[in-house]
Amino acid sequence: MSRAARTAPLAPEAALTTPRHPFTRPPADTARAGAVLARCRALTHPALVDAVAQLDPWTGRMAAYALGWRDPGGAPDPTGSGGKGLRQALAVLSAEAVGASGTTALPAAVAVELVHTFSLLHDDIMDGDPLRRRRPAVWRAYGVGPAVLAGDALHALAVQTLAEAPGERAPAAVRHLSRTLTALVRGQADDLRFEELPWTGPDAPGLAAYRAMAEQKTGVLLGCAAALGAELGGAPGATVTALDRAGRHLGIAFQAVDDLLGIWGDPALTGKPVHSDLRQRKKTFPLLAALAGAGPARRELAALLDSVEPLEGARAAHAAALVDEAGGRAATRAEASTHLEAARACLAATRPAPAAARDLDALVGSLLDRAW
Repeated sequence: MSRAARTAPLAPEAALTTPRHPFTRPPADTARAGAVLARCRALTHPALVDAVAQLDPWTGRMAAYALGWRDPGGAPDPTGSGGKGLRQALAVLSAEAVGASGTTALPAAVAVELVHTFSLLHDDIMDGDPLRRRRPAVWRAYGVGPAVLAGDALHALAVQTLAEAPGERAPAAVRHLSRTLTALVRGQADDLRFEELPWTGPDAPGLAAYRAMAEQKTGVLLGCAAALGAELGGAPGATVTALDRAGRHLGIAFQAVDDLLGIWGDPALTGKPVHSDLRQRKKTFPLLAALAGAGPARRELAALLDSVEPLEGARAAHAAALVDEAGGRAATRAEASTHLEAARACLAATRPAPAAARDLDALVGSLLDRAW
């Protein structure tokens, strides 16, 4: 199978018709999922620290701040957060799923975590978001120019880390990461262009276009994480492909849940203000799904979104209620569930090692109702 075939875009209709697979074992084991993430973070952290130590002191300080280790002045910050580490966990678990040690995947785990951090850093600049994980975003703490430079440094370090991985599969892994980086740029470009499109009418983005954007912006990196773990673990091409596609489905589901949290999430857990996506009028799945329907709630929501008045306070709360009434919340949960089910089927097709299968199943099962 060609490398290009391994990263072919998902066909949305295929995901919608994926049958239920016995890999599913509800209800979600959130305690196990948390323990799995913690184990993978602990395994990856020393290698991540070693990688960041290769940067010059200035960009290294900004990187350590972005990763939640340090405060803006460079002192240890016990209140900082580096996130849950989903991508590094997928790399580790995919290596274990194909019978390799989790340590085999460390260059992949570090690389995808660095890419994720760089993408968040640049994303905050483009969106003008002042906060990330309840702290000032890097651009607010250090300035736009330094933040751009820190992101570039993380990008370059990710490629270097993977290129220096031992074994004959490193070149293939670097090629996969390079394709992923190109796809990430495309997804971010589509996301930015969406903001210039109207909410309704023939030029409005539909759900299929949003799904394709979410795959590029979020899904490809999760797919890459899973694929790289298997690649460095010596898995055959068909297994690498299946794990890549599982990660892509997980990414679309993750983005859908992220969209729910952007409207209804708890600020204490998400680190974002309540109704943050509504206030910014971001074209997210719940809004597009609500606008794709019919009825008075849909019409009132469209009028609110087209209004020049700010969506703040009671107006934002009312808009959120209209999205719910028009079916946007239910449609988004259904979208996430569909892609989680598709991810489970892809994972099951690889016949993963039993312990890794249990860990992956717990992780997948925790994503629909996550609060972070």
